[in-house]
Amino acid sequence: MSINNIPLSDYPRPQLRRDSYISLNGYWDYAIRDSNEFPSEFDGKILVPFSPETNKSEVNRFVNPTDFLFYRREIIFPSNFIKDKVIIHFGAVDQICDVYFNDRLLTHHEGGFLPFEVEIDRDRIKKVNELKLRVKDYTDTSYYSRGKQRLAHGGIWYSPQSGIYMPVWMESVREDYIQKVKFTPDIDNNVIRVLVNSTSKEVTLELNKDKYKIQTNVEVEIEIKDPHLWYTDDPYLYEVTISNHHDTVSSYFAMRKFSVLDKDGYKVLALNNKPIFMKGVLDQGYYNDTLLTPPNIEAYEKDLKLIKDLGFNTIRKHIKIESLIWYHLCDKLGLIVWQDMVNGGTTYKFSTISFPLITKRHHSDLNHKKFSRMDIEGRRDTVKEFKETINLLYNSPCIALWTLFNEGWGQFDSKRIYEEMKEIDSTRIYDHASGWHDQGISETKSLHVYFTRVKMPNKKHVKDRAIILSECGGYNLAIEGHKASDKNFGYKYMNSKQELMATYQKFIERDILLNIPKGLSAFIYTQLSDVEDELNGFITFDREVVKVDKNYIKYINEKVHF
Repeated sequence: MSINNIPLSDYPRPQLRRDSYISLNGYWDYAIRDSNEFPSEFDGKILVPFSPETNKSEVNRFVNPTDFLFYRREIIFPSNFIKDKVIIHFGAVDQICDVYFNDRLLTHHEGGFLPFEVEIDRDRIKKVNELKLRVKDYTDTSYYSRGKQRLAHGGIWYSPQSGIYMPVWMESVREDYIQKVKFTPDIDNNVIRVLVNSTSKEVTLELNKDKYKIQTNVEVEIEIKDPHLWYTDDPYLYEVTISNHHDTVSSYFAMRKFSVLDKDGYKVLALNNKPIFMKGVLDQGYYNDTLLTPPNIEAYEKDLKLIKDLGFNTIRKHIKIESLIWYHLCDKLGLIVWQDMVNGGTTYKFSTISFPLITKRHHSDLNHKKFSRMDIEGRRDTVKEFKETINLLYNSPCIALWTLFNEGWGQFDSKRIYEEMKEIDSTRIYDHASGWHDQGISETKSLHVYFTRVKMPNKKHVKDRAIILSECGGYNLAIEGHKASDKNFGYKYMNSKQELMATYQKFIERDILLNIPKGLSAFIYTQLSDVEDELNGFITFDREVVKVDKNYIKYINEKVHF
């Protein structure tokens, strides 16, 4: 619990902070029905923001694709809170959500992994107000984005969940409030480019005790003299305050640059125009009692600190979007993030997904039928959500790379999509097809290797791209008393902590260090924690047991560098 015993009530948007804030987490009424009509009576209380399928919600009920999930809560606004309008923010609601305020439909939102908001004018607010939600979740029975949720879960696919699973909160603003701020650092020219969206014509930006009057709704440049660059061992952040006559927000940015450059005849990843070997772990972002929702912010902090303590400098956030607080913590800790887009599409064909494993050949993703992407609406929604993901996380300095598609799941038209995303964000590196079904584009050649030794591709087939090992390892060690199920999934099975560490050391020395001179630029080890049937984490699913000696793994990882 956080503020006044309300779960996850920490301020949820570090990249754009203002004083106006009320958490709407806590107990709501809920009901599950087979009709889309709002019920006259509800089934009981649910602890928001935890999904009804989780233990922490105090509901423990499964929502079928044929069901409708309803929420209701009463809101009485403090008299000094309301300005011209109130904005209610939803961190994530899986998958389709209608929001009603005092029986008036405010919005219809589709997409279970992205935040959205509704605005309420002051004159529509009563003394006692009612907020209601109607939610529909098809999980993997339709084309909507679902990540790693699957009704028939097991192995690498996890338990589905529904409804609200990220914080709900509200703020109140004047008509001319500061809507959005966008920072684009340019270390080559020592400037920060700033775009402030507001109905006011200009704002005051305060940086390093200097004040600048800048025009809104156009990008402006501010010189940064002798910039203090952001590095993994020195993650310096510039604090910024932006204000107009009626609104003040605080934010931050970092002076840093991610790119690909030449080194010893190969393309390699670079930070601030210097080669950097990115060594990381795959992080699914699942928790045993709360699934996609962190139980508290301390859980975020504990995971990230462990990653640093193990000697990694990078995290691949796998098929999930976290709370903005998570990215802020990475910004502060100096952890580089590879951010995956969330996959959708209809039922995946094993013959397509596994084709490169058997033949070493890759299908063209223009063949929508092979990739289960005949759904026009789903393809449209996917591109829209990719753009929204980039816009949501653009101001997070830690993000170095966008992964568009993973192992062919819901993949389509990646060349066109890559070009569209580069127009939105040209400051990051891209992996258009992590693992396989490579279309010969983007800045990286991405490999997944689990069952064999890592073999570097022929240089002529790389086409001037950085070679990254975006998944590897997956060594399984079951810890009795800390398993989430009777199943035991992994890629290579260990019998003891000592065997796990020895196998990891051999992997680093044989498959990583020997391949760096051959062009290897990064590796991502699978994975941070166990997840349900998958027992290949450095820690157990309940986060109670670290399976390795942290200092020893750190010692091994420190050998990995250019």
